[in-house]
Amino acid sequence: MSSSTIIDHDAAPIAWREAGAGEPLIFLHGLGGTRTAWGPQLRGLSDRYRCIAWDMPGYGASAPLEPLTYRGIADQLVGLLDTLDIEAATLVGLSFGGMHALHTALEHPRRVARLVLADSSPAFGIDGTTREEWTRARLGPIDQGGSPADAAEMIVDAITAAPLTGEIRNETVESFSRISARGFRAAVECLPTNDVRDRLGDITQPTLVIVGELDEETPVAYSQLLAEGIPNSELQVLPGVGHLTPAEAPEQFNAVLADYLSRTEPASPSE
Repeated sequence: MSSSTIIDHDAAPIAWREAGAGEPLIFLHGLGGTRTAWGPQLRGLSDRYRCIAWDMPGYGASAPLEPLTYRGIADQLVGLLDTLDIEAATLVGLSFGGMHALHTALEHPRRVARLVLADSSPAFGIDGTTREEWTRARLGPIDQGGSPADAAEMIVDAITAAPLTGEIRNETVESFSRISARGFRAAVECLPTNDVRDRLGDITQPTLVIVGELDEETPVAYSQLLAEGIPNSELQVLPGVGHLTPAEAPEQFNAVLADYLSRTEPASPSE
């Protein structure tokens, strides 16, 4: 497979797309994305790595998981690794996807080579937001008969420091539009149950924490908590960038990621 070829696999229960060959990187999208959100990474890194982006359970072409829990998501991710005959992979998670990566590292440590946590958080409600108000704000339009696609452009513009343009904007909005109302509801109900603050010290994998300087959804302070709590970690703050670092600053994101991978050894499966 050439680095320019992206192949989609609409398999059950988990669908994915991939490009390239070599050491495997698994890209885990956020609450408002699907596998197609990682275009800049699959195009930019597949000349060196086997880049794989999934649709999480209930999103895109992947089957729903009921109930949707972090443990269930981690188990499904390991199932995908089994399908792909991958013993251990580096997990690159954005926001909600970063939480999936954290839980997978904690529940299935031998299947995770490294962690890359972008614009994510160790726990919900650090800023005092209540689960009820957060959930109501996101499900209100769905309860009134709307779909994630209806709000895609507005939400993408609200969480980026500057409006996305061109191909990346189209990809990001289209990726959001692939989410079903049912899948989005399940994810919104699952996300606030995250709290791994007292378990961060158990994560042994090399970890890169990336965050946009202007991220208001998961502020820099959240990433500082991750970096301070995970023993073998480092923090990179991308200046002038908001919540969607892989889309807002793709060349810088890819360069930081590739540099980190080149100078850190993956954790041994025996660890």
